[in-house]
Amino acid sequence: MLILEDIRKAFGAKPVLQGLGLELAPSGVTCLLGPSGCGKSTLLRIAAGLESPDSGLVHARPEDCAVVFQDPRLLPWLTVGENLRLALPAMLPSREAAAGIEAALAMVELPPALSRAMPRELSGGMAQRVGVARALLRRPRIMLMDEPFAALDAMTRAHLQDMLRTLMRESLCLFVTHDISEAFRVARRICVMKEGSIVRTFEEGDFATAEQRRALKKLIVEQLGIREKGAKDD
Repeated sequence: MLILEDIRKAFGAKPVLQGLGLELAPSGVTCLLGPSGCGKSTLLRIAAGLESPDSGLVHARPEDCAVVFQDPRLLPWLTVGENLRLALPAMLPSREAAAGIEAALAMVELPPALSRAMPRELSGGMAQRVGVARALLRRPRIMLMDEPFAALDAMTRAHLQDMLRTLMRESLCLFVTHDISEAFRVARRICVMKEGSIVRTFEEGDFATAEQRRALKKLIVEQLGIREKGAKDD
């Protein structure tokens, strides 16, 4: 379980998070949705133990979390399999490690032979799947994802969004995005952030149908002031 209580963070004189509280749903993806600069990524880094809050409590152990960033951050001098091996205990026997790597690649719909490839040989979508597989190898209780599909083409992005939703049905995931449509596609819960605070929370039943999604998107854009990705100003 991940619970954040009264989290406050400032960088210099600029407040970024202002008494924010959040408890992840029992399973599935919780999206932090908001414009750039609203504090989403800072909150995720605090949840992961990569950043310390100025005040407040984080009820989660860093070792229970795995983080996936927008850049998969694969070491270019290692093969895919060697990159994945780094996520496993050093003392794990080679046969067990190979089996775990093959299983993780299968979970993200990649063939076992890809373990012999170098990162430069991968497409952006394949590299990001390897990043997700590396996180899964840690068997985390909580997956933390910071706009992991933002740099991908629309078709690859949609496929990985659907893959993630399937993978996280029984697990916890905190997913940062500024894309309203992406939040609808992957989330069971959407927490809308603005200026360092969560201003509204929507459950899956609030955006289950196309009609509900249209109405909610309009509310988010018009009343909460969060622009849809790619939208032009009037």
